[in-house]
Amino acid sequence: MVATQEETERKARLERARVTGLFRYSLVQELIVPGMTGRERGSRARELAGREHRGPDGSLVRVTRHTIDRWRRDYEAGGSGALVPSPRQCSPRSPAQVLDLAAALKREKPGRTAAQVRRILAATSGWAPPDRTLQRLSGRLELSAPPPAAEDVPAVSGRFECTRPNGMQTGDTLHGPVIAGDKPYLACFIDDHSRAVMGARWSGHDDVVRMAAALRPALASRGVPENVYLGNGSPFAGGWLLRGCAVLGIRLIHSRPGKPEGRGKIERFFRTVRDQFLAGIGDGSQIADLAEMNRLSDAWVQTCYHRAVHSETGEEPLARWAKAGPGQRAVPSPAALHEAFLWPETRKVTKTATVPLHGNTYQAGAWLARKTVELVFDPFDLTRIEVRLGGKPAGTAAPFIIGRHRHAKTRTPDAAPRTEPEPAGIDYLDILSGRHDDELRAQIRFTDIIGGPGITDDGRDGDGRG
Repeated sequence: MVATQEETERKARLERARVTGLFRYSLVQELIVPGMTGRERGSRARELAGREHRGPDGSLVRVTRHTIDRWRRDYEAGGSGALVPSPRQCSPRSPAQVLDLAAALKREKPGRTAAQVRRILAATSGWAPPDRTLQRLSGRLELSAPPPAAEDVPAVSGRFECTRPNGMQTGDTLHGPVIAGDKPYLACFIDDHSRAVMGARWSGHDDVVRMAAALRPALASRGVPENVYLGNGSPFAGGWLLRGCAVLGIRLIHSRPGKPEGRGKIERFFRTVRDQFLAGIGDGSQIADLAEMNRLSDAWVQTCYHRAVHSETGEEPLARWAKAGPGQRAVPSPAALHEAFLWPETRKVTKTATVPLHGNTYQAGAWLARKTVELVFDPFDLTRIEVRLGGKPAGTAAPFIIGRHRHAKTRTPDAAPRTEPEPAGIDYLDILSGRHDDELRAQIRFTDIIGGPGITDDGRDGDGRG
């Protein structure tokens, strides 16, 4: 029982260290914007040091200018891993019975402060631990009362637009009609300057996995933006997203709760989707599955939306995006993109050098036995697990017993049986899809693929030989 409690404490320390590293990056990302001068960086650092921030434990904290600068230097020297502190490992000096009594007093009345609990303990037992010890105890046991919400200050929302493509991408989700018995969701990212669609994908769930499925192709084909602006829903609030942004050097911005005005551009795009695309498919009964939904949606975006003059910019979204220079379209390396979309989890290697993960068992290196390691993996492929010790690579964990090949969140339910609808007139979206396919075929020169202009359509050389 003691060993189990120690292991729980160790995992909790590692998790607190990881969350602390993400909190530090949320401040550092304000100071690593490309092109920022030293004067601008100093002004921004003083502004960050002059206001309160929501800390890793949910309380409001202040961070000094010196500390912020030190974190920035650490990030520039060692990346996001350098911001993760080493978890403290110290033995408690306060008697267990005193701590149990303090926890009971806090549970009895959650509004009691640490000072009040200390006075009660001192009055009953003649001794009490310091206030800070009691505060850490409450935080570890999640007994602290939530901090009072700050009153919203009325403000006037102004108009904003990035001055160049890839300055900021805005992401959100849209609910669609029922397709094959399931309700689909559109995860989408648009460029703030051009209003061009960076990535869009229909799926059966509104979660972080499907948001990643839309974001990853956008980064691979359109390049890494300086900022990503998202809401506060569950698909955007996971620590995975902040970790991925830290790996790629993206500044992650969340809109203020209850203040959705900053996402007006993507909401306007969703209105266009509803008025044009979703109106064309009606109740969705003629759509066979999500694959067909995505095919029709992509055809509509490429042949209709991207080539229509935007009412606000006065330009076609794709044409305005094309004005971006090569430096603004720089795509991440495959290795960096792979690292950004890995999921991390902390596990302890057993004495037989095996490690469990999501119902599977893996064989780690013998020298890792009884050590706590970090496992990073692709949620769509649980057959390859990378092992890291202290933030450094420690090999891979070989599959030993595999009962699940992908994370449970990546699964999609089987489609419900449906009857084929009767044909009903002209299908506008099918026309767009056919036009899009014709344009793609026209862009492909099979002579270039096969070997040059000397190859004819029947596969013979120019002199007639096969």
